[in-house]
Amino acid sequence: MCEACPVIDWEKELPTVRSFTASRVDSEMTDHIVWFDRYDRDLHKEFVGGKNSSLGEMMMAELPVPPGFAITTNAYTQLWNNRELVEGVNELLRGIDHDDYVANMKTSEAIRALIEAEPVPDDVATDIREAYEALCAHCGVEDLPVAVRSSATAEDLPDASFAGQQDTYLWIKSADQVIDHVRRCWSSIFTDRAIAYRHGMGYLHTSIAMSVGVQKMIDPIAAGVAFTLNPTNGDRSQVAIDAAWGLGESVVSGEVTPDNFLVDKVLREVVKREISDKHIEYALTPDGVVEKLEVDEERRMAASVTDEDLVGIAILARRAEKHYGCPQDVEWALDRHLPVGENVVMLQSRPETVWSQKEVKSVSKGGDVMSSIVSTLVSPLHNKTQQGDQ
Repeated sequence: MCEACPVIDWEKELPTVRSFTASRVDSEMTDHIVWFDRYDRDLHKEFVGGKNSSLGEMMMAELPVPPGFAITTNAYTQLWNNRELVEGVNELLRGIDHDDYVANMKTSEAIRALIEAEPVPDDVATDIREAYEALCAHCGVEDLPVAVRSSATAEDLPDASFAGQQDTYLWIKSADQVIDHVRRCWSSIFTDRAIAYRHGMGYLHTSIAMSVGVQKMIDPIAAGVAFTLNPTNGDRSQVAIDAAWGLGESVVSGEVTPDNFLVDKVLREVVKREISDKHIEYALTPDGVVEKLEVDEERRMAASVTDEDLVGIAILARRAEKHYGCPQDVEWALDRHLPVGENVVMLQSRPETVWSQKEVKSVSKGGDVMSSIVSTLVSPLHNKTQQGDQ
């Protein structure tokens, strides 16, 4: 038993619902909805979590991001107005034995079931429904397939990282299904992994709140991640790109060893390539669902991206680095429905957290003028307006 575990005092610990729409945004914005293309860091950041904040930042920096909106933590906060729900979750939390992994999984499942059985408040459901329908109209697709992604408010704290502990759902259609999966994202604050991590780090369960992102789904040829430095040695003159067929989940989850490339930032040339055996991919089936599929023999050992693709990915990653002013870890995809050369889209960008914390050593040696120029070229610039890599 964990009698010492902190229980939830939601009235004291959760942020109060606040209005941030007055006089700044149009009627399509509400206290529950923030559109990525009208994101304002000063107004919205604390309400939309790390992932959604990044998407809004990228879109406002005119990077190619699929359209969508964030459901704010104001919506999540309303969930805990039900005292029965609070008491039920607290009772389960008090019974946790953190040394019993199997029992903790069952506790997590029980807590999540309680949350997912809770009706979404009418005003929140109405706002989500209207926003989803507006997104469908904007894209010209009825029942537009979307990704529904968790975006916690403490995903990347300086002394802890909660990223990856909550759920994402792909290829969700219809307003009813979006609302249902929003509730599942809310409940994923209490995955067994998240509960154990908060306990180990000494964080209260109310130390994070949940925003949810709803974003137009793409059908990728290939996807992966890009680092605006070489993660093996911290070299900031290179962009490291991992790529595999289909959706990027196979790369992020580690189920596939991706193709690996290095692109020189200044010369924009591929200077290293390693092609791997990519035996599975997550892809859309003819039935309209995402499944893990076997990759056919011809593609298993074929490069999942072209050199033109790689240069395009590197350029966009570099633009993100310039916008944020520090090395970035970027998620990207190649949309099969966009023209070649214009089909790289960005799905996420976050600070690289290993090498970027270390002191940068000058490339210049002995006053070498060319080395000094190269050092300047590869250093990230905190300048939104510079568009040199377009």
